[in-house]
Amino acid sequence: MIDKPLSILILTQYFWPENMRINDLVEGMVGKGHEVTVLTGVPNYPEGKTFPDFVANPGNFAEYSGARVFRVPLIPRGSRSLTLALNYLSFFVSASTIGAYKLRGQKFDAVFVYAVSPILAAIPALVIGKLKKAPTYVWVLDLWPETLSAVGVVKSKKALAWVGRVVSWIYNRTDYILVQSQGFVESVKVYSTREIPPERIVYLPSWAEDDFSAEGGTVSALVQPDADVFTIVFAGNIGEAQDFPAILRAAEALVGELPVRWVIVGDGRAYSWVKEIVAHRKMDNVLLLGRHPLEKMPPLFAVADALLVSLRTNDVFAKTIPGKVQAYLASGRPVIAMIDGEAARVIEEAGAGMVCESGDADGLAGIVRKMYRLSPDDREQMGVAGRKYYLESFSKDILFDRLETLFKNGSLRRS
Repeated sequence: MIDKPLSILILTQYFWPENMRINDLVEGMVGKGHEVTVLTGVPNYPEGKTFPDFVANPGNFAEYSGARVFRVPLIPRGSRSLTLALNYLSFFVSASTIGAYKLRGQKFDAVFVYAVSPILAAIPALVIGKLKKAPTYVWVLDLWPETLSAVGVVKSKKALAWVGRVVSWIYNRTDYILVQSQGFVESVKVYSTREIPPERIVYLPSWAEDDFSAEGGTVSALVQPDADVFTIVFAGNIGEAQDFPAILRAAEALVGELPVRWVIVGDGRAYSWVKEIVAHRKMDNVLLLGRHPLEKMPPLFAVADALLVSLRTNDVFAKTIPGKVQAYLASGRPVIAMIDGEAARVIEEAGAGMVCESGDADGLAGIVRKMYRLSPDDREQMGVAGRKYYLESFSKDILFDRLETLFKNGSLRRS
């Protein structure tokens, strides 16, 4: 039990029925006895069209696990860059104006921002936090403007400089900056013109969905177990950042040498290219399954002999821990990683698998060979070690307790 429930506002562009980790946080804070209010947009991610069930009856989406949900209008993401930009801008404007109006008369002890891209979503929270005289907590999950430059979305130096000024404005007015990776800390300090006390920059990594951390599971309908084949599963976004050219080179290098099948689940900007290359090179050892619901992933992971995570060589990516790392660790399967920096550190520190440098196709083929030659018991021990590390470092209970304590301390400082 808690002495006094807190009134928490969670501001997020993405929320249930969209499948996001922030849904877990809302449920967790309500479960701890706090009064939670969510300010969000109209659900349209990832397809870019407003969910038909919401259109039919918006009232059914005004409450989630005991939390009140206020929604503001926005332009759906669509399928073009222009509509995506308008989607971001419309939420920023609606949340700052209509959202602030809908919350009139309410008091909050904490305003928390789920700051996936774009960072602009933090501005409405700062506006509302100022009006409500409540501390703001921005959970930084993507580094802006560095990520924009790294993935090639924005190439103009002037535009990147402008984004940098916006980021600086946000960081300088935020009470607590929460970072998903310890590698983010120095980048946050670079864009803050004021001296931020160490206790105001807090490491808060992501957690895995409950599906991955649950014991047992059903048999996968996507891929059947095959004791004669070493199965590597990649799940998630298929984009430039994941460096599929290097993955495919490694897969090609092992053809005829080892009985390996590479199972790729997901979608993204590079999916069509990967599909074309796999067909052109007649790579029968690569299975492209497309996008599937989250609930189908744990049974698929259980079929895998190893789970693959990769990121292209880049200073920004090296500071990031992809969300799939936590899911992989929670699933209790060994991990094969072609990645640098923080994610590599976590996997090696956990003893959860094998790592080679980003972009190193030969290195990836090499660690696949090594993993293949391990006994099933040795691979099982890697999975057990990874799950243990997850439970000790990334479990929801630990992270939600840490965040609750932060909310309480922030509330006391303001009172």
